[in-house]
Order: sequence, then C-alpha cells, then structure tokens
Amino acid sequence: MPSTTEITISQLSRLIGLPHAPAIVDVRIDEDYRADPRLLPGSLRRDYRAINQWASGYRGKTVVVVCQKGQKLSEGTAAWLRHDGIDAQKLESGSAGWKKAGELLIRPYKIPPREQQGRTVWVTRTRPKVDRIACPWLIRRFVDANAVFLFVVPSEVTEVAQRFNATPFDIEGVFWSHRAETCTFDTMLEEFGLQSEPLVQLAKIVRGADTARPDLAPQSAGLLAASLGYSRMYRDDLPQLEAAMALYDAFYRWCRDAAGETHNWPTNKPGT
Repeated sequence: MPSTTEITISQLSRLIGLPHAPAIVDVRIDEDYRADPRLLPGSLRRDYRAINQWASGYRGKTVVVVCQKGQKLSEGTAAWLRHDGIDAQKLESGSAGWKKAGELLIRPYKIPPREQQGRTVWVTRTRPKVDRIACPWLIRRFVDANAVFLFVVPSEVTEVAQRFNATPFDIEGVFWSHRAETCTFDTMLEEFGLQSEPLVQLAKIVRGADTARPDLAPQSAGLLAASLGYSRMYRDDLPQLEAAMALYDAFYRWCRDAAGETHNWPTNKPGT
C-alpha cells in the first residue's frame, strides 16, 4: 500500500515546476550539505532543531522534507509538521537518492542573498515583454516560489538594486543578462544548472521570441504575439506578470508532456 507520509522521487519530479508544487524543506546537517551543497529546485534549507521557529510559515501549504537519505531527520521533521496541522511528507531516499536518479539540482551559490522574510529580490525594467516575464516564471517555479520582483524605469534599475539590495536582471552590463546570441533566460538556466530537456526546449522558444529570431522555433512567433498582447492588456506590470505565469506554465507543460502530440480536424473521418 502506498505510504501517505512519503513521496517518491518520480512523483516529486513530476510536480516540480508546476504552479501548485509543494514547498521543499532541506534539513540536511551541515556536514552533508558541505559535501554536496546543491539543492532540489525551489527548496529552502531549514534547521530541524529550530522547527518551532519556522513551522508556522508553512501552514496551509503542502511540504516535502528532504534529508540526506530520507531517514530520521526528514521522518521526524515531517511528523512534527503534521502534528502542527501541516500536510507534510518526506522524500524517499532523500537528497542522495535524488542525485543518484539524475534529477535537477540547483547551484545554491548562484542564488542571490535573501531578505529578512527569506525571499530573493530582483529588479528590472518596467513594461516587461518576453525575457522579463520568462525569467520571473523560471525563478518562481524552480528557484524561489516567493521571490519579489520590482519593475522600475530603466534609468533607475541600477540605483534601486543598490538601495534595496535587489538583483538586477535583463539590463545591459549586469551578470543576469544576455550573453552573445542568448537571452537572460538562457543565462539563468546555465548558471543555476537547470539543464533539463523541457527547459532547454522552452529556452529556444523564449530566445526566438526575445531576440527577433522566430526561425529558432515555430512556437516563438506565438509566444511573442501573446507577450505583446499581455503588455497591452495590463497597465500594471505585476498583474501582467501574475496573469502571464499561466502562459509559461502552458508552454512548459507542452515542452515536457505534449511536444509530440498533433491535432487535426475532423477527428472522426469515416474509415480512419
């Protein structure tokens, strides 16, 4: 009978990157973390010994707890969270099993410093179109689900970044930006280590739409058209970002699950 307190590697892998993916809590001890500091996508390190201080922040969420081997630390932490009324499971085989299965792992030293509430803060130009929506989508789905995005006039991006300890992206002269013929989305995939087949395919679509090269992928023209449409529908950048997240969710699911599917009309011709 399947366990109700444990999630398998394959089950969690299918959930990561989706809008309602569980929150992932990494409770590995420092020794295990130093041996391999890479993190499951979207996960956040927590001290299991201080669970009373951070557990309440997960109320109303589904949580997966990860330790090194999926044994005592994740078992105990998940049990404690359930005691507090939180839907929590441990990951079978832990971080070691995830790594052995060849699943995605994030390079933590590439993640910007977090503010007091544990969120990363990013800043870019106002009126986003393609890259400045694609990158927030990637960050919220695979790096930091609670990330803060500040959209400011182009001339103030650098100063705002300095004053508010925010990380600038998709402007000239910063780390997180275009490189040669690739766009900022490509840069983030490379630097974070997010090189899965669906994300690489999505990156090609984004690159074609963002750099006026629709020949890179047949879907690039459609993404550009939808992106420009969203920019006309919303005057405020944040509601536009929230609405357009679903667009990238759909493109990601197409890349992951439906790229080989076709559609035609009529579907029920006699004799077929």
